[in-house]
Amino acid sequence: MSTPTLTKDAPPTEEPVLRKPSTRRRLVPYLLLLPGIIWLLVFFALPMVYQASTSVQEGSLEAGFKVTWHFQTYVDAFTEYWPQLLRSVLYAGTATLLCLLLGYPLAYLIAFKAGRWRNLLLVLVIAPFFTSFLIRTLAWKTILADDSFVVELMNALHLLDVTSWLGWTDGERVLATPMAVVCGLTYNYLPFMILPLYTSLERIDGRLHEAAQDLYASPSTTFRKVTFPLSMPGVVSGTLLTFIPASGDYVNAELLGSTDTKMIGNVIQSQFLRVLDYPTAAALSFILMAIVLVIVSLYIRKAGTEDLV
Repeated sequence: MSTPTLTKDAPPTEEPVLRKPSTRRRLVPYLLLLPGIIWLLVFFALPMVYQASTSVQEGSLEAGFKVTWHFQTYVDAFTEYWPQLLRSVLYAGTATLLCLLLGYPLAYLIAFKAGRWRNLLLVLVIAPFFTSFLIRTLAWKTILADDSFVVELMNALHLLDVTSWLGWTDGERVLATPMAVVCGLTYNYLPFMILPLYTSLERIDGRLHEAAQDLYASPSTTFRKVTFPLSMPGVVSGTLLTFIPASGDYVNAELLGSTDTKMIGNVIQSQFLRVLDYPTAAALSFILMAIVLVIVSLYIRKAGTEDLV
């Protein structure tokens, strides 16, 4: 049996030539990003620059404000309003923790147990967004009124004795107390916690739970070793989406609180619209932003994940 032979005249194999993309094709990604970049510049970067220049100005509304690089405004603002800053972080942190404790079981239920009711439950989660933020907050004035069923039940169970001892309520009164403000924050920002948690839990492969059961892991061990670690991106995303807006909120403290429960958002709003002290208001805004950035950076590093949903 003869074997094929290679002739000397056979043409050499040509290597494929990689062509560089045309200039137009290389510019397409940047052109697609251009509208978003312009939006950020016009509605985020420029206002930030303007507020930064306002924070170092001196003057009055009648005489006009001039940039004098008066950084003492930051020191004076922090010295005078540090209680409101601390209160904002405390209220926002408490509301974020409550949202996590309430939202995680609900997100778990929707992701793994809801079945055909999943879409309905998701709609119910976002249903509060169908009404105004102001209306939702005003509804809590009725819920937490002195003669409401909720307050009467808490009195009957002596829960207000505990919260009053902690300083969160005033005797048998809930409205115009720190507890009322935290309840409003928790309710209004709870969907921002549930949705990222659900997205993260829904991505978990069910075969991992089956493998844990095959290895005789109890339900609590499966949750502790498999479910919760894999849902950490949702936990981090949900807590950030809740804490950051809650720390600067002023509507809940304005409608549900009192003068003793004002948050830094109320101070900034008052300085801008009532006192007309624009430099102090702008300085407080940047101080709040700096505090939030530090807390968020430390939290993300401690959580050990940057894989946000």
